[in-house]
Amino acid sequence: MPSFWRHVNKVMDMAEIIIEVIDARMIEETRNEEIEKKIRAKGKILLYGVTKCDLVDVSKLKKRLQSLKPAVFISGKEKLGTTILKKKILELSKGESVVVGVVGYPNVGKSSLINALAGRGAARTSSESGFTKGMQKIKVDNKIMVLDTPGVYPHMEKDEIKHGRIGAIGYSKVKDPESVALNLIEEMPEKVKKYYGVEGEDAEEILEAVAFRLKRLQKGGEPDLEAASRSILKDWQTGRMK
Repeated sequence: MPSFWRHVNKVMDMAEIIIEVIDARMIEETRNEEIEKKIRAKGKILLYGVTKCDLVDVSKLKKRLQSLKPAVFISGKEKLGTTILKKKILELSKGESVVVGVVGYPNVGKSSLINALAGRGAARTSSESGFTKGMQKIKVDNKIMVLDTPGVYPHMEKDEIKHGRIGAIGYSKVKDPESVALNLIEEMPEKVKKYYGVEGEDAEEILEAVAFRLKRLQKGGEPDLEAASRSILKDWQTGRMK
């Protein structure tokens, strides 16, 4: 068993409430149903922490989240929802002191959520996926102790396009950035065209237009599609493109 799974299993054993952190822009893609089953099998309370809510229309998101309860919307960047999250934790613990585990995919926003909850830079953060290597203990206040964990993938999941889209693999480490960027463009062409101020009939044309707009060019003036793709993934993963 990989060492990060040992950390995660230990946290699930120690914690009474477990927050699964999911990205508001990609709810289903960032859910780890394997971990959810483990949490329920251990008889622990599952709470969804929906991060990066500043990047979406929350009123539309609430309709999509009817089946995921309890859930709290969070933006570590904008410090939104942290008071509500504390209240929800204490409601679920019936006001008693409680150990809370935090789990989720790499780079989905676990450390940012913990820092927003603790009100300080208690958990180390980085835009680089897989930054948290082991369990960290963070005391939020006299009643809430949080255990951070390394990000984990469902067992045997090898989908690089998905992992590049959700940021579980950082934009600089994706082996085939062009395929990931084209997939992203195909799903949200109007958003990409509006963000970069370009036109195009299909994903390939839009990607080429972005390369020219960003001056990602090879010798001879041909578009450098790999460089343009990494730029698109960077803007998406870091939240510049809402």
